[in-house]
Amino acid sequence: MARGTHLQHRLDQVIESFGAGTLEETRILLESLTPQEVANLLTSSTPDVRWVLWELLDEEAGYQALQYLGDDVRASFLETMDATDLVAALEAMDFDDFVDILQQLPATLTQEVLAGMDASDRARVEAILSWPEDSAGGLMNTDAITVQPRHSVELVLRYLRLRKELPDALDALIAVNTQGEYLGVVPIARLLTSDPTVTVREIMDTDAVAIRVDMSDTEVARIFSERDLVSAPVVDARGQVLGRITIDDVVDVILEDADEAMLASAGLDTEEDTFAPIMRSVRRRSLWLGINLLAAFFAASVINLFEDTIAQVVALAVLMPLVASMGGVAGSQVLVLVIRGMALGQIKRGNLRYLLTRELAVAALNGIMLATLVASVAAFVFDDLLLGAIIAAALIINLLMAGLVGSVLPGILKRLDIDPAIAGGVVLMTITDVTGFFVFLGLATLVYL
Repeated sequence: MARGTHLQHRLDQVIESFGAGTLEETRILLESLTPQEVANLLTSSTPDVRWVLWELLDEEAGYQALQYLGDDVRASFLETMDATDLVAALEAMDFDDFVDILQQLPATLTQEVLAGMDASDRARVEAILSWPEDSAGGLMNTDAITVQPRHSVELVLRYLRLRKELPDALDALIAVNTQGEYLGVVPIARLLTSDPTVTVREIMDTDAVAIRVDMSDTEVARIFSERDLVSAPVVDARGQVLGRITIDDVVDVILEDADEAMLASAGLDTEEDTFAPIMRSVRRRSLWLGINLLAAFFAASVINLFEDTIAQVVALAVLMPLVASMGGVAGSQVLVLVIRGMALGQIKRGNLRYLLTRELAVAALNGIMLATLVASVAAFVFDDLLLGAIIAAALIINLLMAGLVGSVLPGILKRLDIDPAIAGGVVLMTITDVTGFFVFLGLATLVYL
């Protein structure tokens, strides 16, 4: 049986046993699940079932599952926990995941949690909390192991054995000078296979990349992807080593970015609970629906300007949506391509002009081909060559506008500190709708009236 099918079978067993009222059987089945599977089960359950399952979990299993829950679902459980519970949760989860949870809490509760921690843990938490969640500082863990170039391999290996427990995903040690400034990394594989008498200086890799603490998480993910990294040191502006970022956190960033790209265009929050209360979902979605409604009113007002023309030539009402729709689809293709290019760091100021010229050329060629086809059909169906010429011209102009707007809009929105993935679609569709209606109906007014 495939692993995915097996997991689904186990989750179904838990749900079925709960539905049958056998709470003890449900408890036993829950104990057999991994923290990730428990989180998946909680997220997939309706609120009433979710709370019963949460009560059936032992404390440690519940704490471990917290780090894998979405913000909305996790917040509902955090509301029932006090500072003592949260400090206990620290022992059950990865340190950087615990910091992510703290960032969701009210400031007063965060201070209570910090006050209940020992001095070393508190210092580690505060070091990460001082950076934005979507930066390298927010992603990093402070469990980096540093060594100095003068140390021998034998001494380093003895030190590692004395630690007894090593950080997760440890593939390299970080070489620093006496001031704690980054010099390079010492791959574990090289450390284990080198002569014990040689020094760290002789085996360290000075070309290994270090991540600036203020770098965006998206840029961090790009560097990890390009260089096939498992971990990377994090440094401040002076080169001081602050911690390290591991691949598991980067994978989380990649998955979140993918979710955002899929949901943001519809105005949905990537962390929204699928089974959230009705009124909470209404409040979140109504703003986006209102913005779209205003855009629709704007497009409708343009149509209203040409009411007399539409009354004279009814065929215009039939063909009008076609012009707007084609512009919207063409513009969306360019918009998605540009947003992706910006996310991957492929689009720079130096190649923006080439990109714009290319997209306008593509739009013009597509416009000519589609315009020829649509004009022929329109002229034949409505027995009006002028109408065919009008819709051909409108299509070409609107597709050119779509190519232009789709190319430059993401950059403009980013400069205004607006997420292109969220706002780009609405702005683009409004512009292409208004342009399509105005050009098509305007040309028809000039010709027919």
